[in-house]
Amino acid sequence: MSVERVGVSFEPKLLSKFDTLIKKKGYSNRSEAIRDLIRKEILDSEIKEEEGEVIGTLTIIYDHEIGNITNALLHLQHHHHEEITFTTHIHIDERTCLEIVVIRGLLSRVKNFSEHITAIKGVKHGQLAIIKTHP
Repeated sequence: MSVERVGVSFEPKLLSKFDTLIKKKGYSNRSEAIRDLIRKEILDSEIKEEEGEVIGTLTIIYDHEIGNITNALLHLQHHHHEEITFTTHIHIDERTCLEIVVIRGLLSRVKNFSEHITAIKGVKHGQLAIIKTHP
């Protein structure tokens, strides 16, 4: 594989923070860390701009005693059964649950599912992490 060399200028304080960060993450050099950042930004940009198939996880934390949340969650999951690959449910304490949904499908349907789930009364936090299935 051929590579092209490019020069990048950093303010000393920013470079020091970057060096600390990449050391914590286990990078052996700046070049690989910068390449990974660029790859991530390109993939993120493609996901935001293109309609296509994605795969990812939706992680939610909710209070199962608020309203009809359990039924609402199940209803939405059944409505999106074609996109849902796997779910897992963890009891954090007497009222709080964590649920992870592995979801795969068209970006618009995955986002729609995520937005509807996180909008349910009782959902305290929701985070969708997605990548393209064919980067």
